[in-house]
Amino acid sequence: NLDIANTFKKRLIGLMGKKNIQKGIFFPKTRSIHTFFMRNNIDVIMCNKDNLILYYYHNLGRNKIIWPKCKVYKVIELPVNYFDIKINDKIIIK
Repeated sequence: NLDIANTFKKRLIGLMGKKNIQKGIFFPKTRSIHTFFMRNNIDVIMCNKDNLILYYYHNLGRNKIIWPKCKVYKVIELPVNYFDIKINDKIIIK
């Protein structure tokens, strides 16, 4: 169960400032993220256009930047340990 960051405001705020994150947020057409102003660590999944996981950051702390990555097209921010995944898994986004 993911929220979709499909407006400027949702993309700007994301999970920023939220406590006790219960579900993730999906950022279509995104290649990088930051964790400034986050209250909790998060897991980050970065996928290509075919939903193949190219990068996975587990327990990413606050005040970090993940710079744009080649071939990344979608990003999902999640509570820590929300999914058990690995690089090259393919995910289904509905």
